[in-house]
Amino acid sequence: MALTEVACKSARCPTGRPRVRLFDEHGLYLELLPNGGKYWKWKYRFGGKEKRLALGVYPGISLKASRLKRDDARKLLASGVDPGQAKKEDKLRNRLSAASSFEKVARAWYATWSTGRSERHAKQTLRRLEADVFPEIGSLPIKSVTAPLLLAMALKIEKRGAVDISKRAYQTCGQILRYAVAHGKLERNPAADVKPGDALAPARKRNYARLDQKEVPGLLRKIDAYDGSVYTRLALQLMALTFVRTSELIGARWREFDMGAKQWRIPAERMKMKTPHIVPLSKQAVAVLKELEQYRQRSDLLFPGERDHDKSMSNNTLLYALYRMGYHSRMTGHGFRGVASTILHEHGFEHAHIELQLAHMERDSVSASYNFATYLPQRAKMMQWWADHLDTLRRGAEVLSLHAA
Repeated sequence: MALTEVACKSARCPTGRPRVRLFDEHGLYLELLPNGGKYWKWKYRFGGKEKRLALGVYPGISLKASRLKRDDARKLLASGVDPGQAKKEDKLRNRLSAASSFEKVARAWYATWSTGRSERHAKQTLRRLEADVFPEIGSLPIKSVTAPLLLAMALKIEKRGAVDISKRAYQTCGQILRYAVAHGKLERNPAADVKPGDALAPARKRNYARLDQKEVPGLLRKIDAYDGSVYTRLALQLMALTFVRTSELIGARWREFDMGAKQWRIPAERMKMKTPHIVPLSKQAVAVLKELEQYRQRSDLLFPGERDHDKSMSNNTLLYALYRMGYHSRMTGHGFRGVASTILHEHGFEHAHIELQLAHMERDSVSASYNFATYLPQRAKMMQWWADHLDTLRRGAEVLSLHAA
C-alpha cells in the first residue's frame, strides 16, 4: 500500500527496534531510526545484485519529492546505468569542481601574488575580488569561465559608474587565469581572447591639478611664508625640490638619507614600482633637511603626525595647506611632478633622465637591482639645476633661454 504524507509525518520507530521500513511503491521506502531520523531509500537490482540508493531525509525531502528522485533513478537503471555509481561519480565531480572553483584558484593565486606587495594594495585587490568578482563567477569551476562571462562581470561593475574598477577587475581575473594555466588547472587563458578595451569603456585618465608655470613663483613664496605647522611648510618645500610622490615624501625616514653622499634612497617597499629609488639632493634640499632636523623627535619619521608621532602625517595635510594658500582645485602635491616634468623638458634635459627621476621607468626583475642608479651623475646635476631654477623663480627674475638671449 502506498504511503501518505500523514503516515510519513506520524510514523515513529518502536522502542527496542533498530529500524523500521515503511514501503511505498517500486522499491521506495522510508527508514525510521530510534533517534527519530527518517531516511528515504530506494531498493533496486543491478548486475544481479540488490542495492540501495539514499534519496534524502524526511521532511526535507517530501514524499512527492522522493518519488520524483526514485523515478529519475529508475530511468537511469533502464538505460543500463547503476544509479548508485552515478551518484558517487556526481559527488566526486562536485568535489573536484569545488576544489578548482574560480574563487579557490583565485585565493591560491592571491596567497602567492600578495607576497611582496604593499599591505594596502593587496587588501584593495582582495576586497575588489570579494565584492565584485566572487559573487558573479566565484562558484564556477575554473574550466567553465569564459571570456563572455568575464566581460559580463566587468560590464556589471561598469554600469554602476566604476569604469576604472571594471577594467582592473578584468585584468586581475586574467592574472588568476594565467596562474591556473601555469598550475595545470587550465589549458589556456580565456581572458587573453578579449582585451578590456574591446568591450569596456576606456578608463578615465586621472589628471592631477597643477598650476601654470607663471603661477609657480607666487606658490613658492606662499610656501616660504606659510604660517601653519613647520612640518607642513618644510614638507612642501622638500616636495617642490624633489618632486617625489606624496606617499613617498610623508613616509620618509631619517635612515633613508645620506647627507654625505647627498642622496635620499627610498627602499623598494615604499615605491609604487617596488624597486629602490635614489633622489639626488640639491644644496637647497639639504638645507631644508638640516632645518627639519632641528625639530626631530624620537620618531624616525621626517614628518610625524600631529597627534600620533609614530604615524606619518596625512596626505590631506599638504593638500589642505595648499587650499589655505588659495590653490583649491588648482594644485595638489602630485602637481609638483607635472610642473617639474614640463619645465625640465622645456629646458632640454634628457627625457630618460627626467622619467627615471620621476620613477616612471619600467624595470624588470633582472635590472631592478641596478637600474635605479642609472644616469645618477646626470640626474644629480639636473636636480641641482632644478633647485637653482626654483630660487630664481622665487625671486621673480625672468629667465631667458640661450637663444632668446
